[in-house]
Amino acid sequence: MTQDEMKQAVAQAAVDHIQGRLEDDSIIGVGTGSTANCFIDALAAIKDRFAGAVASSEATAERLRGHGIEVFDLNSVNVMDFYIDGADEFDPYLNLVKGGGGALTREKIVAAVAREFVCIVDQSKQVDLLGAFPLPVEVIPMARSYVGRQLAALGGQPQYREGCVTDNGNIIIDLHDLEILDPKALEAQLNNIVGVVTNGLFARRGADIILMGTPEGVKTLRHA
Repeated sequence: MTQDEMKQAVAQAAVDHIQGRLEDDSIIGVGTGSTANCFIDALAAIKDRFAGAVASSEATAERLRGHGIEVFDLNSVNVMDFYIDGADEFDPYLNLVKGGGGALTREKIVAAVAREFVCIVDQSKQVDLLGAFPLPVEVIPMARSYVGRQLAALGGQPQYREGCVTDNGNIIIDLHDLEILDPKALEAQLNNIVGVVTNGLFARRGADIILMGTPEGVKTLRHA
């Protein structure tokens, strides 16, 4: 299978994973990115089986509405059984790096509400140690230089993502060349830097299950 075919396969596998547990009033959290888009397209086939979705970005909301799926504001949702999203990297403990598309803050919020986080990826995202993919950090604009200095002090190479403004009106600094030995500790440490909104480590609330597309088919991964 090509990479696109693997993305489509895991998207359909995610629909198969959740559809037997959906109720008429179910609301599904949906992430952002190319694999999430494949999931939205597959989800449209069963849109009459659930009430609607919460989107992690404006782009996702637009795609959902384009398929006739109602989009709910998260503040109006008390219970959300599933959050489906991709990742830029994942390790054997199902810790993730996300945010390549710039939607990390809203993705992290929606994931925090969901009872089950189903991560859908192709096998190129699997790593033994996080850090090869630059770690995105969402930052209040006036704190860019200060946060950059704090990130550099951690041993990585911070780089301002030119031309990127998040849906929250903030900027992204990508932290390159940092081996992430303790994802949970680093996630908390970065979030404690003044001016940081959040970072792209999903470790304190990582994936519950990963559906990984491979040339041989979709594999289901759980904690090592």
